[in-house]
Amino acid sequence: MSKRAFKKYINSLEKEDLEEQLLDLYNRFDEVKTFYNFAFNPNEDKLVKEAKFKISKEYFPPNNRKPKARRSVAQKLIKHFLKLGMEPHILADIMFFNIEIAQTFSRDKENITDAFQKSILNSYEQAVNYVIDQGISSDFVKRINQ
Repeated sequence: MSKRAFKKYINSLEKEDLEEQLLDLYNRFDEVKTFYNFAFNPNEDKLVKEAKFKISKEYFPPNNRKPKARRSVAQKLIKHFLKLGMEPHILADIMFFNIEIAQTFSRDKENITDAFQKSILNSYEQAVNYVIDQGISSDFVKRINQ
């Protein structure tokens, strides 16, 4: 269904029918529930702490296990926060934290793969482009130049 047809359909609904459909979507789909929970109660501090913990746990597990160093974990979190429309400064902080943790991890290792290094570079480019697009690059100059 096109966006235009969808708008036409929504406009044709009575208020009660529209409310019923929204409640149905909220109950059926976790993504809708997550979106509305974030929209009405954006507990960003808690989400940031959890995200940073998950990212750091990939490289420095708390229980002395071998680090998994999966870059996909951070990328998934960043993509999720982009969808939620998180405040740009907070999201940029997570992006740079991800890069800084990966750099700290790779400093201690001798056998870092080219794919890992390329992934860090891609994350860096994504973070720099994001702060430029959001017009907040002046707030992150120090972290960009590190």
